[in-house]
Amino acid sequence: MEICEGQALDRVFLQLGSITIYWYGVIIALGAALGLWLAIRESKRLGLHKDTFVDFLVFAIPIAIISARIYYVAFEWENYANGPFWKVFAIWEGGIAIHGALIGSVITALIFCRVKKISFWKLADIAAPSLILAQGIGRWGNFMNQEAHGGPVSQEAYQNFIQYLPDFINNQMCIDGVLYHPTFLYESLWNILGFVILLLLRRVNLKRGEMFLFYLAWYSFGRFFIEGMRTDSLVAEGLRAAQVISIIGIVLAVIICIIRRRPGANTPRYKDKK
Repeated sequence: MEICEGQALDRVFLQLGSITIYWYGVIIALGAALGLWLAIRESKRLGLHKDTFVDFLVFAIPIAIISARIYYVAFEWENYANGPFWKVFAIWEGGIAIHGALIGSVITALIFCRVKKISFWKLADIAAPSLILAQGIGRWGNFMNQEAHGGPVSQEAYQNFIQYLPDFINNQMCIDGVLYHPTFLYESLWNILGFVILLLLRRVNLKRGEMFLFYLAWYSFGRFFIEGMRTDSLVAEGLRAAQVISIIGIVLAVIICIIRRRPGANTPRYKDKK
């Protein structure tokens, strides 16, 4: 266990009287804004109306927040079962899960696309780079909150690579005199790499749906291993929920890809206008 000394960064971005704006919210909003900008540009390039994603997010954002909270509370129910009941809704105290948000967003997208009579897979393909980019940026919000970190850094790990990280990262991961693994950084870098690969895959003109399926498999693969390092995992029956969902995500991505590439499937390609 590596003992450390460090000055943590201020979580507060701006204080306006009684209103406090935290870096966490600013960073999450920045990731979402960049993702939306990218999705709108890609929508126009592939023949969708420029307002499609804006209309979608009107429904998707609140539903994603609600589903992320439901997911978290379901796995932490013992902390809420004895009340007070209003604590279930106290998102400002922390407690949302990205997998819950993704599940809610996918369900919303399925319904939205059915109502609007557009291809779900086309919408999902366009959204894939935006999603993983927003997730990669959003992890820095966890960094500012000193959360979603791993276990204590061993002397060996410190000497091999942790000591070479920028001081501001190690200082922020120094909590109560103990240096913790910056798993937020590992996942952020993994997601950014996935984003770059997705940008390259856009040139390949894959079968429709495969951009999103690659995102699902790539994110799930990285999350499975990084989750094993974290100290704040949601657990059910002794299993880390995020690891179970990650395995399901990888299996689903592979199966759906195989089905959509089977002989005679006639699956349209990513760049097809219709």
